[in-house]
Amino acid sequence: METSSANSKENLASPNNVNNTNNNNSNNEQAKVNKENSAEKLWDETHFGKMGSWYINRTFFFDVHPPLGKMLIAFSGYLTGYNGTYPFEKPGDKYNGTRYEGMRYFCTTLGALIMPMAFDTVYDLTRSTEAAMVAASYLIFDVGMLTLNRYILLDPILLFFMTAAVWGMVKVSKLTKQSHSYTYQWWLWLIFTGTMLSATISVKFVGLFVVFLVGFHTVNELWLILGDLQKPITDCFKQLLSRALTLIIWPIILYMLFFYIHLVTLNRSGNGDGFYSSAFQSRLIGNSLYNASMPRKVAYGAVITIKNHKTGGGYLHSHHHLYPKGFGATQQQITTYTHKDDNNKWLIKPFNKEPGKEVRFVRNGDLIRLEHLVTKRNLHSHPELAPMTRKYLQVTGYGEDGKGDANDVWRLLVMGAKANETVMTVTTRFTLIHHLQNCVLVATGKQLPKWGFEQQEVSCNPNLRDKNGCWNVEDNKYKKLPNVNFSVYAPGFLARFLESHAVMLQVFLMNAIKQRRAAGRRHLQLQLQLAESKTPEADKIKEPELMKTLAQRANPRQEVDFFDAYTLKPALWLFLGWLIHYLPFWAMGRVLYFHHYFPALVFNSMLSGVMFHHLTGRLPRWLQHTLLGTLLSILVYSFTLFSPLAYGMNGPLANEPNSIMHGLRWLSSWEF
Repeated sequence: METSSANSKENLASPNNVNNTNNNNSNNEQAKVNKENSAEKLWDETHFGKMGSWYINRTFFFDVHPPLGKMLIAFSGYLTGYNGTYPFEKPGDKYNGTRYEGMRYFCTTLGALIMPMAFDTVYDLTRSTEAAMVAASYLIFDVGMLTLNRYILLDPILLFFMTAAVWGMVKVSKLTKQSHSYTYQWWLWLIFTGTMLSATISVKFVGLFVVFLVGFHTVNELWLILGDLQKPITDCFKQLLSRALTLIIWPIILYMLFFYIHLVTLNRSGNGDGFYSSAFQSRLIGNSLYNASMPRKVAYGAVITIKNHKTGGGYLHSHHHLYPKGFGATQQQITTYTHKDDNNKWLIKPFNKEPGKEVRFVRNGDLIRLEHLVTKRNLHSHPELAPMTRKYLQVTGYGEDGKGDANDVWRLLVMGAKANETVMTVTTRFTLIHHLQNCVLVATGKQLPKWGFEQQEVSCNPNLRDKNGCWNVEDNKYKKLPNVNFSVYAPGFLARFLESHAVMLQVFLMNAIKQRRAAGRRHLQLQLQLAESKTPEADKIKEPELMKTLAQRANPRQEVDFFDAYTLKPALWLFLGWLIHYLPFWAMGRVLYFHHYFPALVFNSMLSGVMFHHLTGRLPRWLQHTLLGTLLSILVYSFTLFSPLAYGMNGPLANEPNSIMHGLRWLSSWEF
């Protein structure tokens, strides 16, 4: 669904690779080619543009990212005349008059605003125009940043909110140090920072990292305020309460508001319904459960669908295909499938006979058979190992025309119910225990290979307490019983909010967070050691003077340049920002893509400006300006060389020797 570094460059540049042996296209011809190709959608635009269309059409879908970025893309498209009808099917398709430009302009505008915010952030940290220019120039003349900001993507939106959050953090810190706490301006920047934190994490969960950064910085500031003996201790509590309100409670309220808008807007059934519980789906217009009218109780002879009750669980499913050799018995496959399908339908029968004419309800503790409606084979298990989870038993479809053997018998146990309690549609949770093998039917969550159409494995676990063995009846068709409306069982906002997050968070690896918290604690301990080293007379002077005094006491023979030590403090915070946006991806067991590095790149660029100021601060002004001019010239020259990767190039393909890009492959691992 995403674009790697190599593929990103290839997708962005290859449409413009017009084979021209003469290599003498005019500027007008090149401009025409670029204009034509800018009207083609790229790889990730097919996803986020399509999601924008779904918002405009109010069609529910599933995505691993929170909704704000996609809602803003949709809103910008809606305001600029896009009607949500373009299919966004595959990369390279022409827009053909579709009013897509507004969505691109919106993303580009937010991406462009990153540069002035980075400039002002570095200026506030260093009070150096040169440092701010270096930081902004690194971002302005970065080909990757330019490329990323030109298209309908989440990344420009994410980077804008992330940079704005850091900008606000620095402004609050500056006002606090200037003893302007609790002023109108101070409160405004605090609320702004909290808003940007909420917006960042509402675009992608990667926004958690900037939340950690601001959190660490806030803890450090509170610690310093606590150690300031010139202020009463109540001031520390006032600061703590103020920041808790603006940087914790306010962002949470906003975050929930964004999800409320998301869930209210997407009120029509779509292709993401199957990831959610039956009760969740009953809120979606067009879903089979919306204002559903079906029997309240489950009776033998009913045609039902059975959904795994775990978060993101699929429907019990089968099809005509068999397990291949080497994966247990070569009998019919049983899987879970997250989309609604006729192959999800089962006929529920007594274990020892066909359903009769009389109405007989399914009750807790009953022995049952489940016949797959399409293939007429029964749900079956036997002493063969499961295809993926080898400690479990294989589950198959077995028999002909509903006739099988004793291994087709299952005991239905309602969770937390009394004996003989009737099974209810949607609301009853139950397990299916194999009568002979004494194992529970489970959805393991493991994906089958291509022979299983990459659906989810179903097996039988001898551990009867497996939490993945909980199921419920979703659809219930039975003509002999009256239908009732199920709208009363539809969940409220809070329940749907929590379920949405449980579904999304299944795909994220959060183990790196603990490592980052440990880094923050170590940094805090260093601040504690500094505070504990203060002498009574040192408390009366400013912190910068104290740092200089302590350093001189540690090494009295060496004159300490306080200016250098002081300017390294913002460098440490920016380095920490880079670190927590870079290292976690090393721990992720997934393919990394071109755009994953850009949050770290923003911090790296600002850090470069601070370090330039730190390293050149004692030099003569003429030399500082000479070095600055040289650095900026190198950045501009580098940008000019590689700009065809963003704007498109002319002539042969990049991998051909006579291409204008061939000589720029400085490393063999680079791909254009």
